[in-house]
Amino acid sequence: MKENSIRSYDDIIDLPHHVSKKHPPMSPLNRAAQFSPFAALTGHGDAVRETERLTDPFVELDEDRKEQLNRRLRLIREHPDQNPECEITYFRPDEKKEGGAYVTLRGRIEKIDEYRRQILFTDGQVLPIDQIFSIRGELFQAASQDTP
Repeated sequence: MKENSIRSYDDIIDLPHHVSKKHPPMSPLNRAAQFSPFAALTGHGDAVRETERLTDPFVELDEDRKEQLNRRLRLIREHPDQNPECEITYFRPDEKKEGGAYVTLRGRIEKIDEYRRQILFTDGQVLPIDQIFSIRGELFQAASQDTP
């Protein structure tokens, strides 16, 4: 049977290779791309990695901690010309899933916007007051305040 199938091509085996006059030949790179593997589940790996990524829950502050933070914010407001340098730890909510991360930012405070409940830094960064976990800085040590 094999001999018959080979002999059936005897009439065309020695003919010249056909080259189209209409279509240019495919580049070797494009020809190879036809046979490259493809991702049947596009985005599946990203979805798995996103599920594996851990977030921290938001910690609701007790009344003592809230009072400590209020005292420190009041002290910053009383010294607006000093632009005190502070280290503030705050909660940054995650954009894709429940929870977030506690992040520490260090910088000089320009002002506290009571209306928008934000802290504005001299470098342009803005922090929401309601997300603050702790505030540290030399201003508070000089005022002999307790540290949260």
